[in-house]
Amino acid sequence: MAKTRSSLGKWLDKRGISQEWLVENAKVSRNTISSICSGRRNPTTPTLSKLMKAIRKVDPNAKVEDFFDI
Repeated sequence: MAKTRSSLGKWLDKRGISQEWLVENAKVSRNTISSICSGRRNPTTPTLSKLMKAIRKVDPNAKVEDFFDI
């Protein structure tokens, strides 16, 4: 049975990036990253800012809309 993944989770999987990398680079808790990547919750504005800063280390052109419906 495949796990449910959000757009962010799929993006990480496609690039072979671990959730742990995102935990370390975004400085967000492991539980929060896990919940967001599985689609169980949406990030708060401060968390979203941290996530995008880390994501842009890999893809400088990434936009919030690529990952979340805002």
